[in-house]
Amino acid sequence: MHILEIKDLQKLAQKRVPKMFFDYNHSGSWSESTFKANVEDFKKIKFRQRIAVDLTNRNLSSKMINRNVTMPVALAPTGLTGMQHADGEILAAQAAEDFGIPFTLSTMSVCSIESVAENTKKPFWFQLYVMRDKKFMERLIDRAKAANCGALVVTMDLQILGQRHIDVRNGLSTPPKLSPKHIYQVLTRPRWCLKMLQTKNHFFGNVVGHVDGVSDVRSLASWISEQFDPSLDWDEIDWIRKRWGGKLIIKGILDADDAIRAAQTGADAIIVSNHGGRQLDGASSTINILPAIVDAVGKLVEIHFDGGIRSGQDVAKAICLGAKGTYIGRAFIYGLGAMGKMGVTKALEIIHKELDMTMALCGRRDIKDLNRENLYKPSSEIKF
Repeated sequence: MHILEIKDLQKLAQKRVPKMFFDYNHSGSWSESTFKANVEDFKKIKFRQRIAVDLTNRNLSSKMINRNVTMPVALAPTGLTGMQHADGEILAAQAAEDFGIPFTLSTMSVCSIESVAENTKKPFWFQLYVMRDKKFMERLIDRAKAANCGALVVTMDLQILGQRHIDVRNGLSTPPKLSPKHIYQVLTRPRWCLKMLQTKNHFFGNVVGHVDGVSDVRSLASWISEQFDPSLDWDEIDWIRKRWGGKLIIKGILDADDAIRAAQTGADAIIVSNHGGRQLDGASSTINILPAIVDAVGKLVEIHFDGGIRSGQDVAKAICLGAKGTYIGRAFIYGLGAMGKMGVTKALEIIHKELDMTMALCGRRDIKDLNRENLYKPSSEIKF
């Protein structure tokens, strides 16, 4: 099989990952209109092809919150990554480290902060969910500091969990409970099953053993169901900043007014994100709202972008519209599910090659020179 684009990795992952876990990654909330728009709205944006430009010595390297990166791409925090492939978070972190880009570990990862730190050499980033259990949050932040994480990414758009119909229909719970149909799915994926039998990482490593009263699957399920905090407001950021003391990124911005408020917290960067279309169905695609947020706060705070990226061309479009960095979630997850660490590396190679070729054919030699002049103004749906 020729693997030439992210879609090829997606098809292979679908064959190798049990359906409930593949669908968990490859789905959105409710009717999935926002999940689909994240991808489709990229297609409405067109490049300006330029010719007769010296294209030698091209450069894709840049910085994300003062960290040197080989291209302006990071691996996004994704829950249950270790269910796509055994030790998934560790393998993805290693692939990102080797490629020279940041990896972001989710609070709801299967492998713990400590496990990822023990198996990597350079600092990775850690994503924090704001939960009711403040003692747990204090410990979690302190553990991220002890692991020398390079940045804390605070997710602000999960006060209430969006209903994901596919997960409900699949009977997927948190943590997963294996029914006869789930067991069948697992047994029909022997490669996946064998790898999972060889690892000790099967549950939420950042939670189990680190929360008072949570020591097994049953107590974990009860604890998680009560933890997301509907009272979350901006004051929480002040407390987190003081406890953390390092680079801080705020994730979940989808409105210019919220972007202004986030910039006022003193965050080092904000991520324009709608949680991959997994929260408010019917919300704007992220690429549609990016220009307005750049215009509102682009001079006040570093702006990163997340949502719908399936190619290097998508990365280029986000950079043209003012993002200083981008995140891929599903794109690397497909690679992980398809071929483990090698698949994540393959996904990054595909995106790097597509980004380089696109930049060149737009007449640019340096990623820092891409801007709105490299795009044709599209239809009224996307304004910039």
